Amino acid sequence: MPIIADTQRLQADNPGWDCWYLTGPTASGKTSVAIPLAEELGAEIISLDSMAVYRELDVGTAKPTDDERMTIRHHMIDVVDPSEDYNLAEYVQGAYEKIHDLRRRNKKVLFVGGTPLYLKAMLRGIFAGPPADPDLRKDLFEKAQYMPPNFLHNELGKIDPVSAKRLHPNDTKRLIRAIEVFRKSGISISTWQQQFETPAPLSRCKVVVLDWPREMLNERINRRVDLMMDHGFLDEVVQLTKRFLPINKTAAQAIGYKELFDYLDKKTSLHSAVELIKQNSRQFAKRQMTWFRSLAECQFISVHTNTAKIQIIEHIKTIFD
Repeated sequence: MPIIADTQRLQADNPGWDCWYLTGPTASGKTSVAIPLAEELGAEIISLDSMAVYRELDVGTAKPTDDERMTIRHHMIDVVDPSEDYNLAEYVQGAYEKIHDLRRRNKKVLFVGGTPLYLKAMLRGIFAGPPADPDLRKDLFEKAQYMPPNFLHNELGKIDPVSAKRLHPNDTKRLIRAIEVFRKSGISISTWQQQFETPAPLSRCKVVVLDWPREMLNERINRRVDLMMDHGFLDEVVQLTKRFLPINKTAAQAIGYKELFDYLDKKTSLHSAVELIKQNSRQFAKRQMTWFRSLAECQFISVHTNTAKIQIIEHIKTIFD
C-alpha cells in the first residue's frame, strides 16, 4: 500500500513551530543575548549547534560556560563522543523530545545556535521516507554493474525527472535511494522533499538573526579565535587526539579543530594554523548569513558594538508582540 505524502499534515504536526529561535553567524554574541532572553521568556535553551553535540569539543565550539548553564538549563549539548557518528535526523529527533518535555513542564523553548541546516530542519521538518530495502538496493546495484552506462540515472529519469536532473549519473548511492523511495512508496523523492523548501508560516515562527556589519563581525571573529587559543584550545585538541581516536569525520573537519590537527601532524606552523582558523571562520560566517537570508522565516536585527543586550531583547519582543 503506497504511503501518501501529505506535506500539509507533516508541517502541521511540526513540533519545531511555536518555539523561539535566536541565531546568527559565528561570534555574533548569541549566548550573551540568549541567557537574559531565556530568563525574560521563562524558557530553557536547546542548542542549535552541530558541533556542540560532541563531548569535549568545548573551547573550539564556544559552548556556554558552567555559570551560564547553571543560570539557564541547556539541552542538546554533549550528546555523543567525538568518535561517534551523529546526523541531522538524530538531532531533530532529540530536539523534538526536548520540546515535548519542556512543554509538559510549561517552559518556553528557545533554540540558540548558528547551524543553518539544523534551523531549516526544525522549521520545515526533514524527509524520512520509507525504510531501506536491502534486497532492492542489492538488485539495483548489481544491475548497474552489467547494464549500459547511466542505467540508474535513466531509470530514475523515467519516474522522477526532477531528482534525475539534480543528481549526477555517477552518484550511485543517491540514485538507488531515489529509485527505492518511489518503488516502496509510489511517490517520488522530490515530492517528499518539497516540504523542506516550503517556508513555515510566519505566525508560528519566532526566528531572530543577529546581523552585524561585516567588518565588525570579522574583528569579533579574529578576537574570539585569539581568546580561544589563550583559553587552551590547543591543549583541548591534543587531549582529543589522545582520548578519541578515530575522531569521526564531521568533528575532525570542524573549523578550528581541522587546522590544529594539521599543526599537530606537522603540516603547518601554529601561527599559520591560527590565521587559517580566522580566515575559515570569516568565510563560514559569510556562508551562514547567505543561508539565513534564504530562509523566509528569519527576522534580522541589526546590532553593533554599542548595542546593549536589553535593546536587542526589547527589539525581539517588539517584533513578535
